[in-house]
Order: sequence, then structure tokens, then C-alpha cells
Amino acid sequence: MVVRQADRITSLIASYTSELQELEAYPEEELIAIIMDVGFSCTCCGRCCTREFNDHVFLLDDDAERVLAIDEGALVPAPDFEFCDQNGRFYAPGYALRTRDDGGCVFLQHNRCTIYERRMKICRIYPYMLHREADEEGNVDWRQISGLNLHGEYEREIDVSEARTIADDVIEYEKAFLGQEIAFLERLRSYFSENNLRHVQKIYDRQNLRFGRGEEVEVQVYYKGGFHPMTVRCTEYGTVPAGRGKKR
Repeated sequence: MVVRQADRITSLIASYTSELQELEAYPEEELIAIIMDVGFSCTCCGRCCTREFNDHVFLLDDDAERVLAIDEGALVPAPDFEFCDQNGRFYAPGYALRTRDDGGCVFLQHNRCTIYERRMKICRIYPYMLHREADEEGNVDWRQISGLNLHGEYEREIDVSEARTIADDVIEYEKAFLGQEIAFLERLRSYFSENNLRHVQKIYDRQNLRFGRGEEVEVQVYYKGGFHPMTVRCTEYGTVPAGRGKKR
């Protein structure tokens, strides 16, 4: 079955654009008040830097460029590939940080970040966020804090000046993230058209099965306006290939 990717891409662009407009209309003072009320304080537990707790760290282009200068091997395509062309190539909207076999970030050692002064934007603002997300009951609303009561300490006194700086950084990051997603989809649409490519669900499903079995797949990663090829296996994301789990 051939999926009409033009309609799907257009729908996704519209969704991200709508969220961006809602973000721009969001009252910053509300986020400032939440930051001051929560009063998060990091205890260096390292939990936020693990795959089990946060799945993966998506990188904006500027962050990916910084990591490339430090260690090119620390990057993998952002997971959960949404598109696959008829030649079996997946497409990702950017890079993510690689994790070790134990689930920790490749830059985490003894619960300390080895590149702390050069850490990624998402790491700098964490645990603060500002995007719309469904809760456990399916209700979509703004989410401003990640992992509340699951790590760190709370009720630290944060003055309004510090809270405003945090809020500004959070909003800037979320806008940049949405902007990169939109740019990826717009480039993907034109790239498919220019190269006579199309998303084919049957091939997408087949490649997902191959990937899940631990076979190598090609991923075209969106970076600085273009696509850059990488080959990866599911084991690079901490996933055990299908059929190779422990038997009881």
C-alpha cells in the first residue's frame, strides 16, 4: 500500500505550526510562576541522563554540531523513524545522543556529565519543558515539568529574575524544536518530489521488522537543511533484537 505522504506531511506540518502558534501565545508569566512554585534543585542522581528515564536526547542542529566536534561516534539518528522510501531508507528529523549498554548517556560517568560546560540545550533547561502532551487519561494540556517528584529536590527558593531566564530558555528551545520539525517535513516533501521517492507502508513495515531483528538499516538524518546517511541497528538504542531475549 502506498501512503499519500504529501497529505500526511502536510497534516504534520499543520499540527506543528498550530502548536508553535499556541506556544507563542502562551503567557510566559504562567511558566515563570510554575518554575518558582516547583523550585526544582538537582541532586546529581543522574536518573535524567538514562535511557530508562528519558528514552533519548533529541539534538537541535547547533547541539549536534557541538557533539560532532567532540565525538562523532556519540550521535545516532533520532529514533522512532516515521518515514521510509520505496528503497527501504528511513528518515529522521535530527540526531540523538547515543547511550551506553547500561542505558546511561555516553557522556555520563559516575553520575556526572563529562561535557557539562558544553552540554546540550535540552540538558540545560531540564526538567522544564513547554509543550502539549496527553496525560494518562488522554487529556491534552500543557506540560511544564518532566519527572515531577521522581528525581531531584523541590521547594528551592528561585527569584523571579532566575525564573524568567529559565522560562526564556525553555520557550526558545521549544520554538527551535518545533521549527526544526517543520523544516524537516518541508525538506522531506521537496526531497521526495525531486527524487521521485514515496513512503510505502509495506516497505516501512518490512524494514521495521528487519530493524527489530537487529539487522542494519539506513537512515537519512536531517541536519542543517539536508539529509545525511547513517546505518544503525536496534542494539544501538538499547533494544534486544526480536527472538534474542532471555528465556525463563
